[in-house]
Amino acid sequence: MASTTPAPKPRKFGGTPAQIRSAAKFYKVFAYITGVMLLLLVVEMIFKYFWSLELFIGGNLADGTANSVGMFNRAEITGGANISLGILIAHGWLYVVYLFADFRLWSLMRWPFTRFITIALGGVVPFLSFYTESKVHAEVDRELAAHPKAAKRY
Repeated sequence: MASTTPAPKPRKFGGTPAQIRSAAKFYKVFAYITGVMLLLLVVEMIFKYFWSLELFIGGNLADGTANSVGMFNRAEITGGANISLGILIAHGWLYVVYLFADFRLWSLMRWPFTRFITIALGGVVPFLSFYTESKVHAEVDRELAAHPKAAKRY
């Protein structure tokens, strides 16, 4: 009795090589942007929760003097723009775009769902987005080179 194992399914991508490379570049850009914003957010949180300081532009101090740029306790300043809050909001929205970039690349590469989750975690752990991006980009290039006939042709 000879056991026959079924032939493995051929690798298929969800788009053309140009679409996949475009998605990989979009992901790369937002991986770096999200990583930098996350590092800024970590620094901002350290200042906020250890020393109760936030970055303000403009406004007036409690003694009446005008502020141009400075780190102050929120109770010490009136008016002005809270840049620390802006960093928090910007990171949140840029992470949403990062997730979209992750989803787009994941769906074109037709990777398993666990891969989507591991890439998504790159945007919430400091420095991990830089590492994840380099690994993902190398894997995309490697898979495109290894399976030239797996992509759609239009």
